[in-house]
Amino acid sequence: MLPASAQQNASPLVRGLFVASAMLAVVSWYTTFEGMSLYLSRWFALLASLGVQAALLFVAWLIGFSRARRAQLIVVYGITALVSVAFSYVSLYRWFSERERPAVIRRQLYDQLSEAAAKADSTLAAAAIEARKHTLALEEMTAAEKQHGHISKAPDADPYLNRVREAVAREAGGVGGAYREGSGAGVRYTAFERHARLARESQQSIEASRATIATWRASTKPDEPAEKQLRTFHATFDSVPWAEVNDALHSGKQERPEVPALAANVDQTSGGQEELLLAFSELLAAPTPRHAFSFLLAAFIDIIIFLLAYASGPHLAGSPEGRLSAAAAALDSLDGQVFTRDLLRKVSAAPGGLARVNQRDLSSGEQQFLLLLTARGQATQVDDPEGVYWLLDGETHGALLESLADRGLPLRASRAATA
Repeated sequence: MLPASAQQNASPLVRGLFVASAMLAVVSWYTTFEGMSLYLSRWFALLASLGVQAALLFVAWLIGFSRARRAQLIVVYGITALVSVAFSYVSLYRWFSERERPAVIRRQLYDQLSEAAAKADSTLAAAAIEARKHTLALEEMTAAEKQHGHISKAPDADPYLNRVREAVAREAGGVGGAYREGSGAGVRYTAFERHARLARESQQSIEASRATIATWRASTKPDEPAEKQLRTFHATFDSVPWAEVNDALHSGKQERPEVPALAANVDQTSGGQEELLLAFSELLAAPTPRHAFSFLLAAFIDIIIFLLAYASGPHLAGSPEGRLSAAAAALDSLDGQVFTRDLLRKVSAAPGGLARVNQRDLSSGEQQFLLLLTARGQATQVDDPEGVYWLLDGETHGALLESLADRGLPLRASRAATA
């Protein structure tokens, strides 16, 4: 039992604890309300969240100063706190996710597009090398056909160049004997020159596509919106001459890198009712610092509310001895301080410096009070040849005496009437 002066000195601190618990309860109410509003209408969520937070606060106070049905109160608090923490966690997770998840999605899309661009650039680089070889070879064939002739009759180890030789031979065969085989600017020379020009244009187109992809990789940033990333990537990727690439590499149809779809890179869950399942499934399956921080913050708020309310509740309700004294005073129809004063006037000194009260001097309220103090181990009943006495514990005696230090109005009025 705290002395009266200590209780008075602690009063501002207790009120501060009460205010702190109330402020945290408002924070917890708001996060719980935001979480519930994902599933209920705003009015239902408002009423439900107010009920949850009021129950948390009042049950914590009851646990602090009431010994009756404490186990049931703890169970009620646990269930209520579970509901509050769950919806508060969802609300905090959503709040953090709305700021972090879009950035993560944009970064993932950027990585996927960069990977696709790297694969495309690698394929184009190989195709550009082959295209340059083909261009140089066809230029040499064109010059050799003009100087020597008979170039289209020889096979070639390169599939692309061999197809060109065959195409030139078929074209020359189509005109019959109009053009004589041999040196000079005939139909075969003209065909080789045309194929060399086409090979050069194909090479330039492939190299231009490589340059466009390099420009995209240098200019695109991972924090750009997904729509912009995909739009600029398609403008680059769709212009790649894959037919020329396939001809240059002459190894069959090349597999194009897969381009991600926009629908797969949009935050579709933020603010939806699936937020609760997503939040807890990610927390249990692959927790990240964001999940852990959101859950710990939600639990921390309710734990601190409980501790502050549990600590301040008994002080706000008064000490058990003070409540017992007030109840006993009600039996005698007296004010609490007047009751304490009258009891202390009956105290005399016992051997050993203990405070004792004679049984025959006690009123009914005082007897009830001393019986309860005896049950609490703060007083002792002693049978003496001279009568029955009650011995008060020294700390209890001092607390009762200090409770009269600040006299209330009933005590001052009682003294004036006695005088």
